[in-house]
Amino acid sequence: MAMRSHTVVTEFLLIAFTEHPQWRLPLFLVFLSFYLATLLGNTGMVILILKDRQLHTPMYFFLSHLSFVDICYSSVIVPQMLAMLGEHGTVISQARCAAQFFLFTFFASIDCYLLALMAYYSYVAMCQPLLYVTIMTKKAHLGLVSGVHVAGFSSAFVRTVTAFSLSFCGNNEINFNFCDLPPLLKLTCGDSYTQEVVIIVFAIFVMPACILVILVSYLFIILAIMQIHSVGGRAKTFSTCTSHLTAVAVFFGSLIFMYLRDNSGQSSERDQVVSVLYTVVTPMLNPLIYSLRNKEAKEAVMKSPSRPKAIGRS
Repeated sequence: MAMRSHTVVTEFLLIAFTEHPQWRLPLFLVFLSFYLATLLGNTGMVILILKDRQLHTPMYFFLSHLSFVDICYSSVIVPQMLAMLGEHGTVISQARCAAQFFLFTFFASIDCYLLALMAYYSYVAMCQPLLYVTIMTKKAHLGLVSGVHVAGFSSAFVRTVTAFSLSFCGNNEINFNFCDLPPLLKLTCGDSYTQEVVIIVFAIFVMPACILVILVSYLFIILAIMQIHSVGGRAKTFSTCTSHLTAVAVFFGSLIFMYLRDNSGQSSERDQVVSVLYTVVTPMLNPLIYSLRNKEAKEAVMKSPSRPKAIGRS
């Protein structure tokens, strides 16, 4: 305890997935392929939405921003994970760790807000069709996306400053994929109660608040769908929401498991696997989910190779 209280940590050693050397190369190849698929898929989705006039709607406007954020979000984490696997651990300074934590929190917060906005859009489109034109104007969704970025920056800034005002001492090994809050809190010494309360309060304004917006929006959507007399009409209407619900389930499900639970006595290896879901797998899956489940996106994908002139004119 004496050594822990006097050995101040100025850099961290990330050692996730390095306990089993035989898995380093396979994991490196898997994560690299997922990252390349993330870059190609999300870049393709952004270009497709920009080029095809049929996709110039608020939902696809939000989706293009979601794809861009997923590229940034994944790029903050995955390259360092690849370096960690290649070097059997990565030394990272406290300043670089703070920068990674800020960027991760910033882009993750924007992801949460955008998914909530897309749920609200679906509610307006299905439950308030007469008000849709006046509510979802171009100025409105530009303002919403701008507000999302401001809110994401504010949350990330406060959480980063608060987290790195803590004192770190003793063991500097982080058995995790990147500089995230739960593993960092395990390295703190001294009284961190006030900082943890601030961090938790700001977290409540992001993830639980966004989940509440999504749940309320889809509650009204389901009630509206139940009023449709035709069974086929119900199925067709609800199918337009399934892509968004799938993305929400994967992203928020893994985040809830990671952050909205008691982390004491939990398996570090299990936490590493879960973190891969929301940092590596979800950004890769989002373009596939939306392009395969949405009729307009599928039509745009199908016609893009065969009708380049038409796309160019749009």
